[in-house]
This record gives sequence, structure tokens and C-alpha cells, in this order.
Amino acid sequence: MHAVRVLCAALALATAGAASAQAYPVKPVRIISPFPPGQATDIMARLVAENLAQPLGQPFLVENRSGAGGALGTEAAAKAAPDGYTLVMATIGALAISPALYSKLGYDPVRDFAPIANLGLTPQTLVVSSSSGLRTLKDFVEHAATTPVAYASSGNGSASHLAMEMFRSASGVHLNHIPFKGSSEAQTQVLGGQVQIMFDAIPGVAAQIRAGKLRALGIASPERSPFFPDVPTIAEQGYPGFAAVGWIGIAAPARTPEPVLDRLNAEVRRVIAKPEIRERLAALSFLPVGDSREQFAAFIKAEVAKWARVVKESGAKVD
Repeated sequence: MHAVRVLCAALALATAGAASAQAYPVKPVRIISPFPPGQATDIMARLVAENLAQPLGQPFLVENRSGAGGALGTEAAAKAAPDGYTLVMATIGALAISPALYSKLGYDPVRDFAPIANLGLTPQTLVVSSSSGLRTLKDFVEHAATTPVAYASSGNGSASHLAMEMFRSASGVHLNHIPFKGSSEAQTQVLGGQVQIMFDAIPGVAAQIRAGKLRALGIASPERSPFFPDVPTIAEQGYPGFAAVGWIGIAAPARTPEPVLDRLNAEVRRVIAKPEIRERLAALSFLPVGDSREQFAAFIKAEVAKWARVVKESGAKVD
């Protein structure tokens, strides 16, 4: 009799969960973008929000809560009610890099979130000024072996900083780090010749590469970028396995009901599969993903482990 009651209770819970997913959402949904308006994370958040509203029958509202490299908005999402009405843009900085950088972070990247889907990827790219005499990655390594070289980054502990630290470790060259307040400021210094070289994500340097003002020495992805197919990867230039690829996805607070997460994943993947959305992502220099919840969760775990190693080896700290 007891077993029957347990079975009935389980069936009732399953039925309730399915019913809640079918009804979801019954009110507006908030998507926290942990970066300022106009940045890639915010643009992608609004792209998703616009395309989820109609099929799900409720507004999806983007709320910008920037600060601490995305950690502030991400923490707010971690502490929100796990009911499907607060989502967050999940980024490499906030979920994979910050946990290793900050000794006191208000969330755990794996325990406190339910990944929904990865939206897009963009690799770091090694660039110099086109007026520089450096034309290949080999040129740079040989130059750095005999001459002190300073590199710019968009800030201590940023992806551009850590990508160069990865390369320094892989190549054995000696480099001096000069952090700036953001990618634009760092790029200005490289363009002006005050600093020789930097890593940055493709969206940040694509226009200057196409304009002939920056020269790309290598792409930090497993395969060549379709946006710059003539630029060799760093891996194929003698550094096998070298990869520093940024990503932006979407997640919910942990313990959000599974049926709600499944429905959101299905709708997000439908959005990413649209030709016009893929074109918009390409315009942002992002490769579309649209994977399963399980794939994105496994990906995040691997990224957390990878960047923890890089941060430890680099000695980078921000607090």
C-alpha cells in the first residue's frame, strides 16, 4: 500500500511538472545581462528575448546589471527564485574565469545554475598593428626571444589577459603585461604602437583587421575561423591543442523545474536554428551553437576546470 502511495505521489508530481511547463510562462520573464547595453552579451540577450516572446506568449525583458566582470548580475540570478522567470546570460568570464579569480564570489558556477543552451562561440585572436614588422606568429616568438615585449589586455584576469598567459606558457617567451580598462583602450595602444601585441575576441578586432589597421597572427580556436579563413590557427603554427574561445549562453537558477528548462532549451534552439538569426550572429562574428542542456552543462564544467588551471599558472588575482 505504501508503495502504491509513493507511486501515486510521483505520478502526481510528474503530471504537475508537465502541466506547469505547458502553462509556462504566465507572466513576463526577466533575462539578466551582466554587462552594459551595447556589448555583445547584451545584444545577444535582446536577440533571444525578441524571438522568445512570440512563441511563448509573454514578454522577455532584458535587465542590465553590470559590474565585476559580469559577476554582479550573475550573482543576482543565482539568488533569484528558481521558477523560470529569471534567466541570465551565461558567459565565459562570469562562469568560467571569475570563480578562479575571486577568492570570495557570491555563487558557484556549477552548483548554482541550470544551463539552458550555449548560443555562440568567438575565439581570441592575436593581433599587432599593421605597421608592425611582425607578420607571422613565428616572427613574434623570435622577436620576443631577444627583445622585451609588452602586451596589452582588456584588464587583469580578462580573457585577453589569460589567453596571452596561456601562450606565454606554451611558447616560453617572456612578456610584460599592461592591463587597460577595456578592449577599446587596449586596442588603441596597439594601433598607436605604444604596446606591441594583444589577444582580443574576434568581434572586438574584426573591423580593424578588415580595414587593414590590425594584422591577425593567429586564431585561438581548434579550426580556422570562417570570418578570417586565411588566418592560421595558433594550434597549426606549432602549438597543438591551443584554444581560447569565448562563449555566451543562457542559464537559469539551479532547481528551476526540469520541464520549464526543457521547454526553454527547445525554444532557444529553435531560435538559433533560424537562418536570419544565424546571419545576425555571423554579423557579430559569433559561431552559432544551440546545444542541449546536458552538452552545455558538460561544457561549462570543462571550461571551469580549464580556466582554473590557467589562472593558477598565471598567478592572476583581482581581489
